[in-house]
Amino acid sequence: MKTTLAILAAGLMLGTAGATYAQDAFSIVYIGKNTGNPYFDSITGGFVDACVEIGCQFEFVAPATAEATSQIPFIEAQIQRGVDVIAIAPNSPDALNQVLDSAKAAGILVMTVNGDLVGNEEHRDASILPVDFTKTGPNQVELAGSLIGYEGEIAILSATTEAPDQNTWIAAMNDTLANDPKYANMKLVATVYGDDQPEKSTAEMEALLANYPNLKAVIAPTTVGIAAAAQVVQSRGIADQVAVTGLGLPSEMRDFIKDGTVEAFQLWSPYNEGVLAAYFAKGVLDGSIKNEVGETFEVPNLGTITIDPNNMMNTQAELTTFNAENIDDFDF
Repeated sequence: MKTTLAILAAGLMLGTAGATYAQDAFSIVYIGKNTGNPYFDSITGGFVDACVEIGCQFEFVAPATAEATSQIPFIEAQIQRGVDVIAIAPNSPDALNQVLDSAKAAGILVMTVNGDLVGNEEHRDASILPVDFTKTGPNQVELAGSLIGYEGEIAILSATTEAPDQNTWIAAMNDTLANDPKYANMKLVATVYGDDQPEKSTAEMEALLANYPNLKAVIAPTTVGIAAAAQVVQSRGIADQVAVTGLGLPSEMRDFIKDGTVEAFQLWSPYNEGVLAAYFAKGVLDGSIKNEVGETFEVPNLGTITIDPNNMMNTQAELTTFNAENIDDFDF
């Protein structure tokens, strides 16, 4: 899973230039949610390493901000370039429909990677997700509940208001809290949005603490948000009063785990999403994989992958929970 910065940089340069690949090597462009988000470094590393193995050109691009329509010019640019594959972590479930249809009409394979067009799946060809996202919300509620004895006020610190993956998880969290008697004594008092920006996420966390003095836990299902929330709790020295959990990168959360600021959080392997997406794209383009529900294929180190309903694929069955016992086993 390790991808050094040197290898990453070399892979990006070689992938963009296409200098080391055969003339018939296919081209993949991955459009992230926004620049400056280290989460996408790991996904990109998976793409790069896979392209070294299978022979493809790869490039990562992203807008400066994760606004609903900010990715449209990047998609339009790839259509003009005539790339073979567009992979994207969508910033909106519906704002990209028309331009993605244009990409598909141009013969480009369109995949969502680490997020999907919830309710608008027909505008892409397939989706690569780390886990079944219907499990993410309930898992996050359960983890938060276990940290506070299943009682007290909690809040959610999310990314942007239109992020389809975040909104899917939040809806499931609300449903779990409302309908599972196990969580009857937990009360969701606020859902706020840090736009996947460290400064705004920090400000939103500060506001939560000010507005809800009895707050017992914050769930931040975003790597930027959980790091910002943990930093606020660490600086105030209130880890014994407010539990921070959510979805985070082990590399960013290790120090918070080590000093007790955060007891546990969850995620998956972003790296493996890039690997799976690259191998799937190659198989579809060369005809060795049929993009049909029920189709199975092999990916090195990931095993047998099954194409599920709505042409969705997962890299692993369950979320991984990170804590003091296992945090040093992960380097992404």
